[in-house]
Amino acid sequence: MNHEEEELFRRLEADLTTDPTTPTGTPVDATPARFTEPLDVVANPDQDDAEPTGAGPAALLASADDEDEEPEQSVYVDSATSGIVPADPDRAVRRPVIPAWARSKSSLLAAAKRAGAQVGYSVAFHLVRTPWYATRLWAYAPRGLYRLLAGLTAWATDAEGAPMRAYSVRREDAELYLKLTRKRDDRVRLRTLVLALGTIAALVGALVAYVLLGSAELLTLTGGLLLALGAHGRPAGEPLIRRAVNKRVMPRLTSDHVEKALLVLGIGGMGKGEIGFPDPIHRDGPGWRAVVDLPPGITATDVMERRRRLASGLRRPLGTVWPEGDPNEHEGRLVLWVGDKDLAKTDKVAWPLAKTGRHDLFKPVPFGVDPRGRVIALPIIQHNYLFGSAPGQGKTSSVRVMVSGAALDTSCELWLHENKGTGDLDAFEQIAHRFVSGIDDDAIAYAAESLALLREEVQRRAAILKGLPLDICPDKRTTRQIADKNIGLHPLLAVFDEVQNVFAHKKYGKKAGEDAEFVIKLGRALGVVLVLATQRPDKESLPTGVSGNVTIRFCLKVAGQVENDMILGTSAYKNGIRATTFRPEIDAGIGYLVGATALPTVVKTAYLDGPAAQAIADRAHAMRLAAGKITGHAAGERSATEEERGGSVLDDLLAIWPANEPKVWSETLVAALAALRPDAYTGWGPDQLSAVLKPRGIPTVQIGRRVGEGGKLVNRRGVEHARILATVAERDRNRAE
Repeated sequence: MNHEEEELFRRLEADLTTDPTTPTGTPVDATPARFTEPLDVVANPDQDDAEPTGAGPAALLASADDEDEEPEQSVYVDSATSGIVPADPDRAVRRPVIPAWARSKSSLLAAAKRAGAQVGYSVAFHLVRTPWYATRLWAYAPRGLYRLLAGLTAWATDAEGAPMRAYSVRREDAELYLKLTRKRDDRVRLRTLVLALGTIAALVGALVAYVLLGSAELLTLTGGLLLALGAHGRPAGEPLIRRAVNKRVMPRLTSDHVEKALLVLGIGGMGKGEIGFPDPIHRDGPGWRAVVDLPPGITATDVMERRRRLASGLRRPLGTVWPEGDPNEHEGRLVLWVGDKDLAKTDKVAWPLAKTGRHDLFKPVPFGVDPRGRVIALPIIQHNYLFGSAPGQGKTSSVRVMVSGAALDTSCELWLHENKGTGDLDAFEQIAHRFVSGIDDDAIAYAAESLALLREEVQRRAAILKGLPLDICPDKRTTRQIADKNIGLHPLLAVFDEVQNVFAHKKYGKKAGEDAEFVIKLGRALGVVLVLATQRPDKESLPTGVSGNVTIRFCLKVAGQVENDMILGTSAYKNGIRATTFRPEIDAGIGYLVGATALPTVVKTAYLDGPAAQAIADRAHAMRLAAGKITGHAAGERSATEEERGGSVLDDLLAIWPANEPKVWSETLVAALAALRPDAYTGWGPDQLSAVLKPRGIPTVQIGRRVGEGGKLVNRRGVEHARILATVAERDRNRAE
């Protein structure tokens, strides 16, 4: 570095270290304006309160006459010289050492899975195209050989010194020309010698390789040399390898983007320069997070209700823009998260328990993910649920996730009512204590009967809970420890899908609504959980006493404000929680979850199709069978309504029993039962029949039969006729009494 450059850097350093508040310079606020409050006060702490802040001409003349006194300097409120106040550690917000995506096992695994999938795809993409890459390089090999020879010749002849020698000729500087010529001669002699020795070594190496290596090794070596020459001869600016994935990368979110988008919303009082950013915009999962302080008088709700216009202002897809408030700070604090990809176009959410594991219903059930990819789980005990959406938006699929979680807890008693008749919950019939699927009057009557029975169940449980001593039940609510005592306070999850068909029924609707309201109000502390789902959320189909008392709500796409507030609660639409903004079919499975998290949250539910639900139900059935928890409908018991239509499984066994047979194999009986009532017994096997008869005191026994022409003796499990007759007789006697 020469003297002039040193002097320049000294002047720059002096300018940078000058105090911006000294009298020699213009007072400025060194803090970036975007991260501070507006500077609107300049104060002199020694100024007399009686004097006005703005001094007139007389005051200025008087101060000029006082030449003996040193002039007082104004102290800026935001100036570094105004004194440093130690930060209050209790109010300081520390950023997490570990990023949010790496703080939970599920998020970390999801990030690793995405990275692994990307790497794996890229490797496979290029591996398939490797022959084409090699062919292109071999085609460039002659050009590469030419470039190599030309480069070596230029190096050996000192071609890089030719411009300097030409310059000396133009200047007619004989002395400089002679020096350069002598230098060139020395270089040429040395480089020619090196080139000759290198050529001889290469030829010797080629001869040795030809003698010692086999055909395959020689072919590999030759191919490698050709690839190297091809890489050297590849035309500049022409990529050999294409991208495996052409990403539509969203531009980085900046404060300018956010400010411009907010200004075009048309909110009164929103002006340029009045929007603050207390934190830097940073990456948060698969997107950007911006924390914004809105101008005074403007709330985060004002922005949330204009999400479509905000997305337009940001020039982003609607499914990537998710504003929310932060009431922990103040109502004007807006947290804006902008994703890299439309939430509806992200991968299907895998349910963590879909393939293995069991669940404890006193712990939250995995339900889905929020836009940032964080797992959202639903607390079940102590809550009731209301699901709502327009038809075809994923409501029943969302309910299926909850049912799957409850099914994997063997202590949970499932009451399932699918009053649409499409069979969406049929997989779980094999473990349900009560089950119905249909839209006919009988199915509606069955669901109404269930609500009446739930009311009685709540009253029964309340009496049991009341009698428990305080050392066992101090909070007077059901816990896991109490549920495990087998005193009738186990979890009970009752699902009513398309419940509007029950509540709107002319005969059963009014009483069903009253029973549902009773259960919702009192059943929470007793382990009774009511899950209602409807695609027609209006006051005729959903009593206000029911909708107003549920604690957790999930609303997918709905048509208007009335439906939105019926599901999410009064004033939800006014507060910017609008399920009306979801796009039909595109956003199926995405909804607003209210009550399960601190703030209303957008959730994309886990995806469980029919085969996945069937696999979960089969696993749950095996677990319950081993634990002896197959009861009610799954065990072949019939309700009063069902018995009016066809009797019990014992009556059906007597009806199909072969004449003069004291004992019959179980497989023969289930085949006859399926022929008698296909809708009730199709799919039953010997194990199912055994699970049904065992609670009634009817065991299965070994029965030997000779089969085939040779009369071979075969032993199989079966049932004795006398046992069934005795049990039926005792049942009828108890009814008569």
